[in-house]
Amino acid sequence: MEFKTVKDSKITLSELMLPSHSNFSGKIHGGYILSLMDQIAFASASKYSGFYCVTASVDTVDFLNPIEIGELVTLKASVNYVGRSSMIVGIRVDSENIQTGKVKHCNSSYFTMVAKDNEGKTAAVPGLILSNYEEVRRFYNCIKHISLKKHKNHHEEIFDYKSEAALKALESYNIQLDIK
Repeated sequence: MEFKTVKDSKITLSELMLPSHSNFSGKIHGGYILSLMDQIAFASASKYSGFYCVTASVDTVDFLNPIEIGELVTLKASVNYVGRSSMIVGIRVDSENIQTGKVKHCNSSYFTMVAKDNEGKTAAVPGLILSNYEEVRRFYNCIKHISLKKHKNHHEEIFDYKSEAALKALESYNIQLDIK
């Protein structure tokens, strides 16, 4: 089996934010940033695996700080976890005011990417060489995240949202039940 390092997957992408990237409030549109994140996740996973890769899922994207027109946005990505044909790519987005040099962390997210062969079937990816404790930490965080996701999905399968207790528990929320 072939193995590659995390370094083999590292990609950095920087782009100046233009007025055409803004939303109605004059900040950079979150959808545009998500598009850049998807591009860098594809590049990182494809570089690492040697295959065309598709996005299987995007985990929570919390927009921590707004990005202004004229700021330089830098995205950094690397493969943090590999399965048989899937990879979890960690992405960090920072923006920099190029006049003052002030840097803001804007968001971080994990994209699960799947390698595809020329026929469109899943392809086996190389194993991952972890070269330092930061890479070990990131790998373990992915294992934990996968476990939590499986637990959540199992809970959704067995939870009876129609039960009297479940409906009663909704009384503490800002809703009104009008089920007929």
